[in-house]
Amino acid sequence: LRKKMNTTPAKGPYHFRAPSRLIWRTIRSMMQHKIARCEAAMERLKVFDGIPSPYDKKKRMVVPDALRITRLRPGRRFTNIGRMCSEVGWKHRDTIKTLEDKRKTKAEAYWAKKKELIQMRRKAEKQAAGDAKVKKVQKILDVLEKPKAIF
Repeated sequence: LRKKMNTTPAKGPYHFRAPSRLIWRTIRSMMQHKIARCEAAMERLKVFDGIPSPYDKKKRMVVPDALRITRLRPGRRFTNIGRMCSEVGWKHRDTIKTLEDKRKTKAEAYWAKKKELIQMRRKAEKQAAGDAKVKKVQKILDVLEKPKAIF
């Protein structure tokens, strides 16, 4: 990792230590990155250490083909890219870990509140289903929602 170009190290091969840059470099090496189409794809690619603020509220998906249990035989060795990068010289593992812990606690609180609201809504819907006044108002709303013919 201390490999540099002897004459001008600024030109040299860059050895990224951050996990996000490591992934970016790996993906770049898999592509023909000097072609316009691949250049555009690399510009669209976003890699982050942790989950930054606009994306922590989005729903995350699981890719079953990428799970360790489906890809590795039992007993095989594996590594965590964050731990590997910190051993190589990345200095922000602890910072990212504390930020992720804060994000997880906020997410748990949000989910608990959301579950409570969902239960309250279901309870209110059950109570409203048997109420005569609600049925009467619902009939009126159904009539109002029907499109009127324009002739």
